[in-house]
Amino acid sequence: MAFPKAVFKVSAVKNCPLYSFGDLFTVAGITISMVSKEENTFVNTTIIHSPLKKEKCKTLNGDLTKVIIQYERADKIPVCMISCSGCTGSIRLEYTKDLELTANGSEKDYTNELGSMLHLLSDFAFFKNIDEENLEKVVNFFHLNKLKKNDIVIRKGDPGGNFYIIITGSVNVINDAGMTITTLAKGDVFGEMSLICNDSVGATIQVREPSSILYIDRKNFQKILEQYPSIQLYFTRLMAKRLTKSNTIRTEDLSSGMIGNLAEIPAEALFQTLNMNNKTGILTISELVNGTARFSFRQGSLIKAKYYTYEGEAAFYEILKEQEGRFRFTPGIPSEDFEVPEIGYFMKLLMEGMRRLDEGRNIRTN
Repeated sequence: MAFPKAVFKVSAVKNCPLYSFGDLFTVAGITISMVSKEENTFVNTTIIHSPLKKEKCKTLNGDLTKVIIQYERADKIPVCMISCSGCTGSIRLEYTKDLELTANGSEKDYTNELGSMLHLLSDFAFFKNIDEENLEKVVNFFHLNKLKKNDIVIRKGDPGGNFYIIITGSVNVINDAGMTITTLAKGDVFGEMSLICNDSVGATIQVREPSSILYIDRKNFQKILEQYPSIQLYFTRLMAKRLTKSNTIRTEDLSSGMIGNLAEIPAEALFQTLNMNNKTGILTISELVNGTARFSFRQGSLIKAKYYTYEGEAAFYEILKEQEGRFRFTPGIPSEDFEVPEIGYFMKLLMEGMRRLDEGRNIRTN
C-alpha cells in the first residue's frame, strides 16, 4: 500500500547531535479513527525516512507522528514549520508542497555534481586560499543545497550553525524591518561571523532567485580553519573589508540622507546622531500611533518640531516615547528656515526628554 507523503527540511539547527541544516525527512502515513460508544480510538500508520546514512531520532519521530495524527494524512499537512521537542539540542523543520526526494525516499545526493564543480570552485575567492593539491579534500567537507526563490536560509537571532558560499544565484540580507540591506551573489559568503564569534546570526538571509549554495557545519568549519592558516587570513581580510564598507555606508547615509526604523535606532540616538554630525535637513517619521512627525535641523540644531497636536519642545518630548515607526532624513531646508531660531540647546532638550521618559516609566511600574 502506498501511503501519502510529505517532505520536511531542516531549516535551523541548535546543537543537534544527529542532523544538519538542509537534511530532508519524508513522512508517509495515515490516521484512521475508529469510533466506539466509549471513546474515539486512533490507529496511526506512519513511516518516517531519516536522511541518508544518518540515525533515526525517536524524539523527532514522535513529533512528526503527532503531526500526522493532527492532520490525519501526510498529504493533508498545510505549509508549516515545527520544532522538535529537543534532547541535547533541537532543530526546526519546514514543510512546503514543493520539496522533492529521490525515488528511494532519501535526499538527493549532490556528491557527483559537487565533484564536477571543482574547476569552477577553484576561481572562488574562498577556495583560492587552498592549494590545488588539497582543494578536493576541502570541498568534500561541504554539502550542496539547491534553494528556491524566497526560501529562508538563516534567520536573525538563530544560533550560528553553518558557513555558506553562493555557487549560483543570489540572496538578500534582510534587517529587522524586513528591508534588504544588501544582496550577495556568486562567490559571496555568509554565516562566518556567528561561527567565528560564537554568536547568534546577525541578519536574515532570504533567497532572491533559485540558487545553489554550499554549506559546512561548525565542526568541520573549525577543522579547516585549523588545518589551513591561509583561510584564517582570508577571513581576517574579509572582516576588515566589511567593516570598512559598513563605515563608508554610514558616512554616505549621513551625507545623502538616512532611512530606517525606530525599532533599530531609538529616537534619542537618531536625534543625537543628527546633532553631533551638524546635519541640516528634515527628519520625517511615519507609521506612528498618532500619524507623521516632522523635525527640521540646521547645522545640528533643532529649529522646528511637529507631531500630532504637539509643536516645539512638546513635540520633541513626545516623539521620544515612540518605539516603532519608519524615518527618513532628507538633506536641505527652505531658505526662510535659515533665520528660524533654534527650539533650545539640544543637549539640554535631550536630557530633559530622557528625564521625563524615566519619570513616566517609574509611574507605570509603581
